[in-house]
Amino acid sequence: MSTPPVSDSPSHRSGSVAVIGRPNVGKSTLTNALVGAKVSITSNRPQTTRHRLLGIATFAAGKDRPAGQIVLVDTPGLHKQQGKFSASAMSRVMNRAARGALEEVDAALMVVEAGRWDEEDTLAYNVLRDAGIPVVLVVNKVDRLKDKAALLPFLAQVGQEREFAAVHPVSALKRNGLEALVKDVLGLLPEAPPAFGEDEITDRSERFLAAELVREQLMRQLGAELPYATTVEIEHFTTEDSPKGELARIGAVIWVERESQKAIVIGKGGARLKDIGSKARQQMEHLFGRKVFLETWVRVREGWSDDETALKAFGYE
Repeated sequence: MSTPPVSDSPSHRSGSVAVIGRPNVGKSTLTNALVGAKVSITSNRPQTTRHRLLGIATFAAGKDRPAGQIVLVDTPGLHKQQGKFSASAMSRVMNRAARGALEEVDAALMVVEAGRWDEEDTLAYNVLRDAGIPVVLVVNKVDRLKDKAALLPFLAQVGQEREFAAVHPVSALKRNGLEALVKDVLGLLPEAPPAFGEDEITDRSERFLAAELVREQLMRQLGAELPYATTVEIEHFTTEDSPKGELARIGAVIWVERESQKAIVIGKGGARLKDIGSKARQQMEHLFGRKVFLETWVRVREGWSDDETALKAFGYE
């Protein structure tokens, strides 16, 4: 970690903000958009995010806005524990990670999907209300709302008998509405110097990010159930000089729960595993800023997702 810069402005704002909501509302997409870089993986599947991580968003002073740093705590989606996956040890770990994110933050962003509020949104709101911190409601995916006239009635309905420090309709994917959101969030943070250097974007290591980028491809390419039976472990991560510049050599093990799942991940003639590795490698090179040589293997550990000991061994908090 580099030494945090000293702020020249006494009005500099800095603090931590939890990003909370039910699964698949765009919490990680919002975190990435605010940071300006990909620190959290995304897919169209619920519960893609399994770990709590920090996304560090640093802002210069703007019109009617002080300079500031927002340390975003991206979290797994809060969900009711029902069904096969949601009743597993993995599900319990994810819910604990989401709730634990509220312990030492200055404020929270509650992310919901435009036009939709269900019992898991109510669960997330109640958790935030009980935490006693300022909550900004972020109504995401407004670009997908077919009937734009329905937005105002939806906002009015959600705001009934619920208290928010501010309400912001946004499209995190298209980065619309974020400037006003940043201004209001900075206004909720204390006057303080930045906690991280302005070139830092996350607290996680490249080793962790490499595993997540492989898992992102599993979430995107596999069928409905299989991604939840997979996890990724980095066996080795070394960096060396090469004639074309710095090279990272990475070995990643994809763990599944059954032999039949192993065959699906590998694919006919190894085609799917090759495609997963190729796309993950491209993402790593973009994020790490250097060439990557990636090797992948698939191994079986029965019942790992419902085994607390196995989860700890795989780095789940």
